[in-house]
Formats: sequence, structure tokens, C-alpha cells
Amino acid sequence: MKRARALLGAVVGAVLLSGCSLVPTATAPTMIARHHFPLGLLGKTIPGTNNGRVRFITQPVYIVDATGHLAPSSRIVPAPPVLATVLRQLIIGPTQIESFAGYSSALPKSLVLLSASIKGGIGYIDLATPLTTLGRSKEVLAVGQLVLTARDAGAPLGIQITVGGRLQRSLLPNGQRAELVTPSDFSSLLNA
Repeated sequence: MKRARALLGAVVGAVLLSGCSLVPTATAPTMIARHHFPLGLLGKTIPGTNNGRVRFITQPVYIVDATGHLAPSSRIVPAPPVLATVLRQLIIGPTQIESFAGYSSALPKSLVLLSASIKGGIGYIDLATPLTTLGRSKEVLAVGQLVLTARDAGAPLGIQITVGGRLQRSLLPNGQRAELVTPSDFSSLLNA
């Protein structure tokens, strides 16, 4: 009986206290003065920097459409685009809306990009695992996704893929393998 009273008293106390609030309520929204926001959160520049700003642009990445061809899709990245940032957006894969429309990616979601850079118009991409584990058709599409996305990010001469620093020979659509793959090698995969 004592337990029931104690429990009932705790429940009644909790219900009464739940109606209390430290924040006063209003029937309509109120404007808050700019000087009440600390740390420059409403400023046009990044707080704590010397007028630092971040600008964003849309950058194409290539994903697999419903017909099995490669098609560009826009992603938002900081400007100027850096190859590693653009490829990370590619690895994320299609958006939910794109997936509903039949788009997919040949790149596995678990793919780890170790580094990506551009030198002399060639993209150098270092992965943690080889793409050869995907199967031939998916490997061709995955390499196509990488080379076409890298082309639009500033590597028009092609890409070289390494795995843990070791150069890989990538599979081309014609069945051959090459160390340097170019966008023209994969033009037949584009949805025209």
C-alpha cells in the first residue's frame, strides 16, 4: 500500500511539474535582436576567420541510369571543386528520388577513397580495395563513373587508379585493361 501511494504521489508530482516551463510562451513569433546572437553566427563570413567564406557550386557526377548507361547528376560541393570532395559525393550514390527513378551506382557504398588529386590534367585516385571484386560489368561501369566524374572535376586527360599505392590496370568497355583510362574510352557508356 505504501508503494502504491508513493508511486501515485510521484506520478501526480510529475504531471504537475510537466506543466511548468522556464521559457515563457507567446501567441505569435517575436523578432530577436541581432546583438543577442553571439559568436557572429548571423555574419556573412565564417566566425573566427579573416573574412572567410564558403561558396558552393553544382558539380556533375555520373551514376548508372535505368537502362544501364552512365548519366550525369548534379551534386552541391564547395567551390572550387576538389577531386576528392566530388568523388566522395559520387561514392554516396544516387539520392532517394534518383533511386526511385531507377538510378543506381556500380561503386559499392563501402568503397573507401584514400586520396584523390589532379596533376597535369590527370586524376590520381587511391582506393582501399580493388574494383576487380565487383565483377566485369560492374567494374566497367564503376571505372566509367570515376573517369567521367573526374573529367568534369578537372581531369580531362583521364585517371590512374591505385589500391594502397599500387597502380591498377582498369578494365575498359572493350575488354582490355589500361593503367591510364580516358573519358573517350567510356564515351560508349554515356546515355545519348
